[in-house]
Amino acid sequence: MKSAVETLNPTRVRLTVEVPFEELKDSLDAAYKKINQQVTVKGFRKGKIPARVIDQRFGRGAVLEEAVNDALPKFYTEAVNEAELSPLGQPDVDITELKDGETLNFTAEVDVRPALEIPDYSGIEVEVDAVEVTDEDVEKSVEQLRERFASTSPVERAAEDGDVVTIDLEAKVDGEVLEDGIANGVSYTIGSGELLDGVDEAVKGLSAGEEATFTSELKGGSAAGKEAEVTVKVTEVAKRELPELDDEFAQLASEFDTLDELKADSRKRLANMKQFDQATQAQERVLEKLLELVEVPVPEKLLEDEINTRKHNLEHHQLAQMGLTLDKYLEIQGKSAEEFETETREAAVKGIKTQFVLDELVKKENLNVNQEELTEHLMRRAASSGMSPDQFAQAVVEGGQVPLLVGEVARGKALAVVVEAASVKDTNGETVDLSDEDEETEAAAEEAAAEETTEG
Repeated sequence: MKSAVETLNPTRVRLTVEVPFEELKDSLDAAYKKINQQVTVKGFRKGKIPARVIDQRFGRGAVLEEAVNDALPKFYTEAVNEAELSPLGQPDVDITELKDGETLNFTAEVDVRPALEIPDYSGIEVEVDAVEVTDEDVEKSVEQLRERFASTSPVERAAEDGDVVTIDLEAKVDGEVLEDGIANGVSYTIGSGELLDGVDEAVKGLSAGEEATFTSELKGGSAAGKEAEVTVKVTEVAKRELPELDDEFAQLASEFDTLDELKADSRKRLANMKQFDQATQAQERVLEKLLELVEVPVPEKLLEDEINTRKHNLEHHQLAQMGLTLDKYLEIQGKSAEEFETETREAAVKGIKTQFVLDELVKKENLNVNQEELTEHLMRRAASSGMSPDQFAQAVVEGGQVPLLVGEVARGKALAVVVEAASVKDTNGETVDLSDEDEETEAAAEEAAAEETTEG
């Protein structure tokens, strides 16, 4: 076999392949064997029909077609490996010549990863938010913990803002009660905004046993997005009572003996969270700068496929779970269809460029992924997906997704290398040292890389 490569553009090549006919022998033998098992000829046992009889009865052309279809993937793969190409997607194959007993010639056009030049990235400079935990931050954190330990006690009065009411709901659309439009015994905190728009105004001022009717757009269910007439009946009004902020509360809500110890721990946890956010911000901004340094041509077909995948995942998975259509989602977001198309295309372009650049860095820096790193990444992905590690691992293996996970870890490590080499300062002008990366910081790098290159 002989092959040659012609570069059509930075992301597409044409392979020209010439195959001597004798190299088709195995595929021809396989073709005769396959046809033998599929046909019957009077006077011959099944599977024992001579090749000349098959040629006479069914035509040599049918055998050649079967043999070529069998052989093409093998010869195409050999040509790709010989040329050291990284194909993207399936090739467009054209048989240019097939002479029985002489030769098989074909061409294959395919998108390929572009050759990239990664410049010196040590001069990248970015600014990130400073890690500052204020007394107000600590008080807010403790107050949120206090809210979780609030108790309620029934009261004989009209409902007020902040009360917990038990309510029954009935929704009608066009005068008809919806099958899934009835809910009884719902506990709701007035002012929380966790139910339908308009419910707060409807229940405030009502006492147990009283009801009101209001109009609201349904957020989910069989009539999601439609205007409904909703009747709400209050069956109980309860007042929320917050525990006193003292040492006794600290002992109730935590492992600490004093309120001061609880506040100190809250300050420490908030600082850790802000440091993680700072590391993530640094990685995102360093990645932006890195992409600006590298010229990355994007294959048009790959881009269109990525755009379609992102749209499909949004419309049929994320929005479907929320009971929203794409049109309703765009209305909520205040975006036009044209703006959505533009944003989706820009995100897809960035995702493809990010993957190409970080994959090139993986090769340049000779980065490898060990079993421990892969396991840690799998555990994090399982947690974010809501599955147990065993369930997630099984799904990954059965779906043949292990190489994708390895790629995510490797790209995270590549981004971490660039971040370590960059100059990162906070808004106070202080240098932020991310070189001593702990597990959380490495996780942030993997997340930053994965969010750009994958969807959904």
